Amino acid sequence: MGKIKKALLNATFLIGLVAITIYYTLKDCSVSEIFYAIEHSNAIWLIPAVVLVFTFVCGESVIMRYLYNLLGTSIKLIRCIKYSFVGFFYSCVTPSASGGQPMQLFYMTKDKYNVSESCLVLLLITVGYKAALVVMSGVLFMVEGSFILEHLSSVVYIFIYGIIVNIAFISFLLILVFNEKLLKKMVSGLAKLLHKIKIVKDIEGFEKKILCQMEPYREGAEYLKKNVIVFFHVLWMSIVQRTMLFLVTWFVYRSFGLNEISAIQIVALQTIISLSVDMLPLPGGVGASEKSFSIMFATIFGAQLVIPGMVVSRGLSYYFLLLVSGIISVGVHILMMYREQKARKDENQC
Repeated sequence: MGKIKKALLNATFLIGLVAITIYYTLKDCSVSEIFYAIEHSNAIWLIPAVVLVFTFVCGESVIMRYLYNLLGTSIKLIRCIKYSFVGFFYSCVTPSASGGQPMQLFYMTKDKYNVSESCLVLLLITVGYKAALVVMSGVLFMVEGSFILEHLSSVVYIFIYGIIVNIAFISFLLILVFNEKLLKKMVSGLAKLLHKIKIVKDIEGFEKKILCQMEPYREGAEYLKKNVIVFFHVLWMSIVQRTMLFLVTWFVYRSFGLNEISAIQIVALQTIISLSVDMLPLPGGVGASEKSFSIMFATIFGAQLVIPGMVVSRGLSYYFLLLVSGIISVGVHILMMYREQKARKDENQC
């Protein structure tokens, strides 16, 4: 009952956030002009955009299957695709994408996959996914630095926040992997701080609980320490996966008959937006992503087309995918419940 209540609260929060975003995005715009611009765009360019959206989700499935196979566990790609869609949906409806991996782990354990192996797989995917954003931002700044700075505008403060938080998160995961003593000191320091401000009463119990929760990741960390090359394989696959999603905006851009900006420049700006909003406590970066897009792409799409461009680009890469992954997630859960009920009936008959 608690999980259902939490899911309903998350869904209500997301719907409210989307409603506010739509209101503030469209309040100074003519809705009829937006739909007119979308209706007169070249839909042919949107076909590869839709393909890329699905390829992006399935890209995680390829990485997942690669890691499971590397650990000696045979797994079908279709099952990994199931986990990827479930992960995307719950990441979209929970703040800072916090619900995605716990739900993936839940279904992995239901399918009888080893918890430690599954934690390792998800840990590597997380590190690769976050690191890909930082690496891509660094490389693209070297290639298109002046272009990016020209369009950063007032988003620069969110961008700096995104860099700091992402690097801090990756650093924490690396500490988790390579320095257990420092990790324990950090947990101990956090426990004392929370005790001081009267959030935690039992310091020792809190430390034990946190370290216990991290144990499955520690086992995975030991593997990663001995197989560093695996991380680099995951990193380049994550970069390809991210690039697929960011290219959606370029195809949307071309669908409006625009062709002055290159694909790499569009990818550069989308990378910056994604890095900026990635760690914000908002489901799917709703609100912040739309606002950042309308600022950074204002001169690229032009005043008349920036909102239609944002509606189509964000509509495909987030809202459409949210709907599809939601339907798949519901189907996955119903099927799981049916199988469990059938197994109980079979046991009773025996």
